[in-house]
This record gives sequence, C-alpha cells and structure tokens, in this order.
Amino acid sequence: MPTPAADLTTSSPDTVLAAERAHLEYARDQLRRMQASAASLDASTASDPLNAAVLSGVLARRVASLQEDPSTTLFFGRMDQRSAHGSETFHIGRRHVSDVRGDPVVVDWRAPVSTAFYRASATDPMGVELRRRFGVDQGRLTAYEDEHLTSGERSARSALLAAEVERPRSGPMRDIVSTIQPEQDEVVRSDLGRSLCVQGAPGTGKTAVGLHRAAWLLYSFRGRLERSGVLVVGPNRAFLEHVGAVLPSLGEVRVRHATVDALLAHDTVRAEDSPQVALLKGDERMAEVLRRAVWQDLGRPREPLVLPRGARRWQVPASEVQDEMDALVRRGLRYSAARELLPRRLAHLVMLRLERSGDFPGDRAQEAIARSAPVRAYAAALWPALDPATLLARLLSDADALAAAADGLLTEAEQHTLRWSAPPRSARAARWSRADMALLDELADLLERTPSLGHVVLDEAQDLSPMQLRAVGRRASTGSITVLGDLAQGTTPWAATSWREAMGHLGRPEHELVVLDRGFRVPGLVIDFAARLLPVIAPGLGAPRSVRDNPGRLDIVAADPARRSAAVVEAVGAATGEPGSVGVIVPDAFTDAIARALERAGIAHGRLDADHGDDEDRQVELVPASIAKGLEFDRVVVVEPSAIAAAEPDERTGLRRLYVVLTRAVSGLTVVHSEPLPGALGAG
Repeated sequence: MPTPAADLTTSSPDTVLAAERAHLEYARDQLRRMQASAASLDASTASDPLNAAVLSGVLARRVASLQEDPSTTLFFGRMDQRSAHGSETFHIGRRHVSDVRGDPVVVDWRAPVSTAFYRASATDPMGVELRRRFGVDQGRLTAYEDEHLTSGERSARSALLAAEVERPRSGPMRDIVSTIQPEQDEVVRSDLGRSLCVQGAPGTGKTAVGLHRAAWLLYSFRGRLERSGVLVVGPNRAFLEHVGAVLPSLGEVRVRHATVDALLAHDTVRAEDSPQVALLKGDERMAEVLRRAVWQDLGRPREPLVLPRGARRWQVPASEVQDEMDALVRRGLRYSAARELLPRRLAHLVMLRLERSGDFPGDRAQEAIARSAPVRAYAAALWPALDPATLLARLLSDADALAAAADGLLTEAEQHTLRWSAPPRSARAARWSRADMALLDELADLLERTPSLGHVVLDEAQDLSPMQLRAVGRRASTGSITVLGDLAQGTTPWAATSWREAMGHLGRPEHELVVLDRGFRVPGLVIDFAARLLPVIAPGLGAPRSVRDNPGRLDIVAADPARRSAAVVEAVGAATGEPGSVGVIVPDAFTDAIARALERAGIAHGRLDADHGDDEDRQVELVPASIAKGLEFDRVVVVEPSAIAAAEPDERTGLRRLYVVLTRAVSGLTVVHSEPLPGALGAG
C-alpha cells in the first residue's frame, strides 16, 4: 500500500529518494545535452534559402521545446513493469528524454507505454509491479509513494495524489498529467477518428481532459494534425486566458484558441437581440430558411444563349442551359463554386455546336468562350453573385423575401419577430447582433465551403444554439471533434437539453458519449449544496460525487441589506488569510459597487470583465456571474444568489447560472445574501 507521504519528506531522506534524485539530475544532464545538440545543427546546409529558413524555424522550435521548467521536475512518476524481456523501469514525465544511445531516461506521458501508469490497478495490474508517485516542490523531489499492484493487497488512496489535486490554485489552469485518472485517460487517448461527447459534472476535470486530449492527439498524429490544425473553442476570453497555459506547458504551442464569438466574427456586433429573437435566430430551422434564400436567387433562362463568333451567331437553347444549371445544383456544389463553373459549361455547349459544324478551334477555344463577355453576362444574369451580409439584410428587411424562404418552416408570427422594425439603408449600415453572426456564417458556408480542421475541442458546448453548433461542426467536417459540457450548466435560453440533439447539430450523430461524475476539484460540502438545484435545472441528471478526503468549507452569511457590502468585504478579508486564489462572484449589476467596497477596504483585486490580457498575478479576482463559467478559485465568495438567478430571462436559466457560480470553489465557499435564497437552494 502507499507509504504515507509525511514519513518520506526531505527531513528524513532514504536511499530510495536519494537514488531518484540522482536519476533526476542525470535526466537534466541528458536534456541539456539534447538541447546543445539541437542548437549545434546548422540550417545553412539546406539546399536553398527557402528550405534553410524553414529548417531554421524547425530547429529554433526544437531548441525551445528542450527548455526545462525550473518550477517542476522532468518526471512525476515511475513504474516497474514485467515484460517478456524481464522487469523494466520507466520514469514518466511531461516530455521524452533519452541518453546518448537513444535509450529513454524519461518517457513522455503520452507514449503508449505510459498508458499502464494511469490505468493499472490491483484487479488489472497490466504487468505493472510497482507504481511510484513523487511529491514535488520547486523542482525538487520531496517524497514518494509506492503501490505494489501485484502483491494482492488493495491500494489505499494516494495521499500525494490527493495533495496535488487539492493544492492551492493561483494564476491560470495548470496541467494534470501527474493526476490523470483512469476514466479521464480513456478519453484522452481515444483515437483521432472518434468524435467524443464528454458530459462532465463540475470538478470532474472535463476541460483539462479535453486539453490533454489535444496534446495527446498532436503527439500521436503529429504529421496529420500539424498540417490540418487543431482548434480549442471556449465560451469567453476570460476562460481562454484561464486555460491558455495548459497546452504550452505540455510543449504544444501550435494549437489555436478562439471563442465562439471570435470564430464567427463576420462583422461587428452592434446590437443585442431580445431572448425571443435570439432563440428564433438560433433555431435549426433557420439553416433551411437560409439555404432556400440562397438558391431561390437562381434565374430561369427564357432566351437562348447567343454568341457571335466570326461571321456566325451560335445559339444554345434555353432548355439546354436549364439542364446544365440543374446538373450543377444536383452535384451539391457550393453556390459560388457552381456559379464559377456555369460559364465553362455554357462554353462546352457552344463547342459541341462548333465541332458538329466541322470547326475544330483547338483546346484553348473553350476557355476563351467561357471568358467572353456575352457568355459571362448571360451566366451572371442567371446565377447572380451573392454575399452573406446583403442576403441576410434582405431577409430581415423584406417581408416577401423572408416569406418565400420560410414558407412552411416559420409561422407568420415568427417571421414578424425576425424582421427588423426599422430596416437599415444598406447591409453596410446594418446593426448586427451576436445571433446574426451564426446566420452570416451559415450563409458564407452555403456560398463557399468552410475549411475543415483536423480536430476541434469544443468546451461548454451546452450553451450554444443549434446554429452556433452547426458553425463549429463545419470546421471539423473532415476531421473529428471532442465536445465537453454539462447539461446542468446550460445558461442560455437555447441551451441543449440532450447531447444526442447537440451532437446532431454538430454533424456527429454517430459519436461516443462519456460521463464523468467523480468530482476531484469541488469539495463534498460545496457540491452537495449546489446539487440541491439539480432536480429543478436538470431532472434525471445524476448528482456528481466528490472523491476528495477534505469535505471543504461552506458558510452561509445572512446580512442586513445595509451591511451587505461590508459582509462581502469581511468574507473576502477572511479568505485572503490563507494561501491560494479568491474569486468574488457577483451579479453583473453589482460589479462596480463591490469593486468600490473592496477598494475602500484596501483589498487589491482584479476585475475579469475589465482586465483581460493583464498578466499580473492577484490573489483576489472580482468576477461578474455571466463570465464565471469554466473558472476556478480556491475560495469563492458568492454575493446574492437570488439576484444572480433573477438576472437571467427565465427561472431555469437563472438557477443554472447559479449552479455554475456555486461550483467554482476548490476549497471553500461563502455565500453572502440579504435577499432570501432561491427556494430550491434553501431546501435540504
């Protein structure tokens, strides 16, 4: 069974710990040798300047990747595994380190052999005789624990593992390579060809699992994914800043991060829709409305194509032109691609007539005919050029155009809801909303195919509308996707009610659903308190189970309305007396008032709604409730739960927002309120 960490600190070193420290120094020596070897390579030996520049960039990235992080160690674990060749020892770390012969000194956590380190158990040891975990402090090995998996004894829960999971947070999210659990590892190492949906309760590590999956895929399928690209999509900038250091810490710097808004930024958002309008614009029926709107612009040939050539005038009947247009439509091409082909198809019809007359003008004649003014003008009249903004502005302004596209799909009342009450003079003057961006993206894809990436990781997917999900899904149309979310944390009126439906909108009706319900981050007292909301916000969804030994702390502070700000300041002051981060999560409308109260009390803090991109490390962050999703703090002070819930357009959405807010705490939660708590939360 694991040796207690307290008995194995540096105050009483033993020969085992001394040997492991010696191996760590040897690994560092080998890493320095690898770096020096990479730095000595000369890019100028390449065959030409272009290749030399490319090789120089590759070598620079190689040298940078061999830098050691002095705050940690090159390995965090070891396993002794029985194989056909006898017993072999592997030290598991964040990167591969080899000696001069090429033999491994440290094995990358993503390598196939490392799988057993994460998944081996007493019931299925996978050939692992010994699993050793290390305690680490500022680059030094401070302790170790051993599990003898083939001894027949059931291993106790690792104290070092628990200490690492519960270690105080500061700054952005860190990697979890040393604490990945078996069920998480199965998600991380799923094959590139599989699209996964991970339903993860708060604190189950779903976001970290998605990021580590991206790192594992890049390691295992690097050649393919470095060409096609990997994208991580998050809900907001604060979230991306929080998770942005994870992949670079694992050596992966070529992964693009984007919010949904940035991904769909076809124009400037200058208007805000009512929830009713936004809900309708995000409805999946809009995809068919837009498809009809694009293709109903096609004309019908009434007159033949006439092409003067020399002394003769060649004619192509309107019926043959229509046949060619119908054939292009049937091919399923994007609108603009088919439009570019039409002059060539018309030129082909002219060429057939030339050849039947005995004229053989040569191979270049068809292209010249396609480029001729009569043919291009004739084709353009039948197949007009379109752009997304002009087309959408016409739909939202013109009742007849919308009625033609929405016939049988949207009721007259819904069409009236969609139309602008005061149409702009032109598309350039339009005041687009956030929901319009997904419609513009759909139209852009109908006109020209959206390029596909090799893999997309989509976090907080439950909050996206069907049209937003379609937009993300088309960016992985020829690749795969990892979807992360929690149905109970849906905080938009259009939030998903089932993963089967959401994955369908993403274009992945065939997918694998994985449920993570073991909470490693949120302590028991906190998650049990928040879970009182589940019967209302997500009926039938099982409550998460905290597996932490420390139940955490929960304080409910009822304050007189006149002393609410003072009570918040007192709670924050008490929270700052311990190491680790403090999040003060407030109703959006309270942000300025609470900021002033903290300033008067002399409590230094950041504001996540105002300080994006500021790298200053602060213990206290003031967080509007609307952007709290995905963030985590050691201790959280939640201000006025009822006001947080009431700020949303309906009760279910409001209580889901509150559920998100209450589950941001890693160690302790203090709830300060002067209004009565929501009824569902007060029960139990």
